[in-house]
Amino acid sequence: MDLFDFFGEYENWAQKADILFKKIAHDFPECVRCRVHCCDCCYAPFGVFIIEGAYLNYHFNRLDTRRKKEILRRIEKTEADLLAARDRLHVFDDNPKMKVFGLGKQRVRCPFLNDRDECDLYDKRPIICRIYGVPFSIKDEAHVCGLSNFKKGVTYPVVKLDIIYDELRRLSEDLLIWARSPHPERSLLMLPIARAIRLPLDDLIKGMLE
Repeated sequence: MDLFDFFGEYENWAQKADILFKKIAHDFPECVRCRVHCCDCCYAPFGVFIIEGAYLNYHFNRLDTRRKKEILRRIEKTEADLLAARDRLHVFDDNPKMKVFGLGKQRVRCPFLNDRDECDLYDKRPIICRIYGVPFSIKDEAHVCGLSNFKKGVTYPVVKLDIIYDELRRLSEDLLIWARSPHPERSLLMLPIARAIRLPLDDLIKGMLE
């Protein structure tokens, strides 16, 4: 077993996410509004499991120097915007659920989104990016892109993201154990993309996140 075996398993789940998206888009073409340069979802803060962070980190470091520098410049802006958002949400320090909800409503530009409103790592993009645009659920709570045309009160097929996330957590734990990490419990963590990219890959796969 090596790192690329783990990446291969991850890619299988990314492919399954693509298939689910395409099936729903095919069956409900009038509802799915995803188009080239539509990037509304690229402003929603989200995290990635260690396996996905490692996969993004690896492929980021294979970009040409110019694009890497541009992404690192945008990461600085992303991190500053996230800090500002967290500062605004200090009023909810005594209400963690409201704080998480509020953070999810912030508009923070993904550092992979370039000046042409295109993703610099589109072929390697995270799984949430692959299914956003069709209905999905997390912990039995349904979500859908606000720009889509899915109607309230109508039943549609839903991508159960919990199932995929359970597999990503398992893969992350297996990766940490394989890498002899002293922190296998960190498979439960979801990291901001900016943090996953900044860390050395060896530290990331060992759960050395400080």
